[in-house]
Parts: sequence; structure tokens; C-alpha cells
Amino acid sequence: MSMFSIFSVSGSAVSAQSQRLNVVASNLANADAVAGPDGQGYKSRQVVFETMPMGSEAASGVKVSSIKESTEPLRRVHNPAHPSADAEGYVTQSNVNPVEEMVNMISASRSYQNNVEVMNTAKTLLLKTLQMGQ
Repeated sequence: MSMFSIFSVSGSAVSAQSQRLNVVASNLANADAVAGPDGQGYKSRQVVFETMPMGSEAASGVKVSSIKESTEPLRRVHNPAHPSADAEGYVTQSNVNPVEEMVNMISASRSYQNNVEVMNTAKTLLLKTLQMGQ
């Protein structure tokens, strides 16, 4: 493994974590969304990662293989005064758990920061190696 492949691996991880942060932001933005007139509400989404092995013809690292929609049922909240309430007084809301999404956001943010730090460290080491050769 060359020093330059570190940038490929960390760069792919930064890109994947960026997509994860975007999905988390979308989930949090729709945490209190109410189902539309068709009864279909927002379902939380999760990013699924796939590793790209070293030595393969493609770049090594990690990539987003898919974004899965949650299979958990939507929340039903009793609120007869709400304009979207059904005949029984229940409002159908998204199944996003804001606490889980905040934990997911912190994890993605830390992973992103760690990979940026790996690239900065590799850059510093390469520069020092070049300076030794002068």
C-alpha cells in the first residue's frame, strides 16, 4: 500500500460520511412531519456502507451501497384537534427517532473529522519525507 492510497481510502470515507450526514439532516428535518392526505408519512432512512477491498481494480475504501427506508410503522399520536386527525382522532407522523438521529449525526461527524485528520497527517508525513531528500 502506497502513501497515496491513504488519500483514496480517507477521501472515500469522507464522501460516504458526508452522504450519511445529509440523510441524517433529512431525517431530522422530517421528524415531526405529518402524513399527507394519502396516509403516507415520512419514513426514516439509513445509509448502508460497502467496503471496496485493497488491491481491487477500483479504488479501495468505502462507498455508500444504498439508502434503506425504515420498515418500522409510522407513529400514531392521539390529537383530535389536529386538522389531519382521522375519524378516531389519531394523527399519523413519521417514524424518525430524533435521539437516535442525533447519535447517528455525532458518529458521522466524528468519523468525518477523523478521516480529515488522517489525510492531514499523511500530507505532513509526505512533506517531511520530501524535505529529508533535499
